[in-house]
Amino acid sequence: MLAKLTSKNQITLPKAVVEELGTAVEYFEVRSEQGSIILTPVRMSRADAVRSRLAAMGLSEKDVEDARAWARKTR
Repeated sequence: MLAKLTSKNQITLPKAVVEELGTAVEYFEVRSEQGSIILTPVRMSRADAVRSRLAAMGLSEKDVEDARAWARKTR
């Protein structure tokens, strides 16, 4: 099977390959090894996905705690 790399560095995985995984996989660990690209399915919990997104935004657990405390203040 072939997969084409787009100008935005995106690849669509063939349906048959995705169906072989058996479950809905949203994330893959990616590494290169001796000229090959290796994709390994990663099953993340929702909490892990949220933590990952917050880290990508540069927000710490302290930032989240502060925001929660601010939102719960009684007026």
